[in-house]
Amino acid sequence: MSAVTGLPWTVVRLHRAALIVWGAFVAAVAGLLVWLVEVKADAARAELAYCAHRETCTITATLDYGDTIRWAATLLCYSSYAVAAWAGAALVARELETGTTQLAWTQSVSPVRWLTAKLAVPALLLTLGGAVLVPLFRWGWSSNPDRLNDDWASDNVFVARGPAMVAYVLCALAVGALAGLVLRRALPALGVSFALMLVLNQFLQSHRADLWPSVTRTGARGEFNPPDSAWRLEDGVLVHGEHVPNPGYGNCEGTAAETKRCLADHGITGNYSVYHPASHFWPLHLVETGIVLAVAAAATAAAFRLLRRRTA
Repeated sequence: MSAVTGLPWTVVRLHRAALIVWGAFVAAVAGLLVWLVEVKADAARAELAYCAHRETCTITATLDYGDTIRWAATLLCYSSYAVAAWAGAALVARELETGTTQLAWTQSVSPVRWLTAKLAVPALLLTLGGAVLVPLFRWGWSSNPDRLNDDWASDNVFVARGPAMVAYVLCALAVGALAGLVLRRALPALGVSFALMLVLNQFLQSHRADLWPSVTRTGARGEFNPPDSAWRLEDGVLVHGEHVPNPGYGNCEGTAAETKRCLADHGITGNYSVYHPASHFWPLHLVETGIVLAVAAAATAAAFRLLRRRTA
């Protein structure tokens, strides 16, 4: 077997502990989701049926169902942090720090092929794991929507419901590898790659609503509300035609005539709402996925360019 042909298997053997951890993570989350839908949902369903005929009732099982889904989403959403830390510390930087890369490069394996194998093998395994977990999470989330206490715009659920989850772990892999090449020391690369993914994730979370044009609707005072499934961004009143983001502005009470006069005195002609309907999930999600993949591609290109420059 040639050195190049055997290189992927060398990567697998060298990082078999990480492979086992990733496989265990995929199996554990998959098992959790199957148990949640096939077992725990029945208790929540029976509880809601029982409570439907009573004025007061506890919904502990229903809340537990939603909490468990939320925890599963959190695990999927933030698994990229662990990938970034591993890629930064163990995948590249540790070998550079110990000098074992020089041995590999003298055994008819070029630096470019070495880095290609270092990225391609884990990228394939991460993608396969994501291809299992994302559909399972979508199944668990959509099977019993009336028993959830998270909506579609919740940060963790938003990422876990589609390919953005895979994009984030691939981006973490590329960012970690780049940090390892730049710093060439395991612990600093671990910290920097983790921090970079944290910044990227938080930045996109805070700007997610701006990734697709929102909907603005206006209506008579107290007569318009967005759909229950909408992601509400801003609510307010129309004052002389201008948007005032304060629903309580000019809070008028009294008889109909007194209320009408009060509204006129404040110049209030109606209210407005800015929101994303549930149909905007996929446009928002795919735009974010594209941004994350673009960052991953840029980090990968930078890593190869840096490696070529250092080994030229």
